[in-house]
Amino acid sequence: MTISAQQETVFSNNQLSVEEIPSLKTLALLPISKKYRALNIFSIGLIALVLISIATVLRFQSFWSLPEGLLQAYPYVVAGIVALGSVWALYHFFADVRIFYAIREQDISKQSGLIFRKLSCQPILRVQHVEVNRGPLDRWAGLASLQVFSAGGEMHTFEIPGLSIERAEQLREFILAHKDIGAR
Repeated sequence: MTISAQQETVFSNNQLSVEEIPSLKTLALLPISKKYRALNIFSIGLIALVLISIATVLRFQSFWSLPEGLLQAYPYVVAGIVALGSVWALYHFFADVRIFYAIREQDISKQSGLIFRKLSCQPILRVQHVEVNRGPLDRWAGLASLQVFSAGGEMHTFEIPGLSIERAEQLREFILAHKDIGAR
């Protein structure tokens, strides 16, 4: 057998029919924890409360006098904080229930987005590193985020937030156990 004949049998790149390609509609997507949305809305409320408290302390402090314009701006500042916090919380109320993930033999996928829908698929073979992250509020709620880093990138390819700690660890172990297995 000649070298060119041997190379032809090793590598193939046959054209596929579009009808033969599996549809992503058959992908069984799993929702993240419902606690994630509540945690985000709680965090937004806490941030808004802190900002309003700071504005109130500055407005009613007696150590120095504030210009009249700043004193008159106080109700508008509070209303602005409440309006921005409400819009931000409303966004999370609708967007967080639209975060889904799926794991298959060869890849892991995440779907998200309220207005602009996004589906990211990461081949497990290209996974360089996987982290389970838990901030203080995540630990309080019993949640974790799974960050998947692909080869050749500084930042994580994507993050699946709002997972129970058990599920995040389970997914991490699965990915690490299968990332070195060759594609079948």
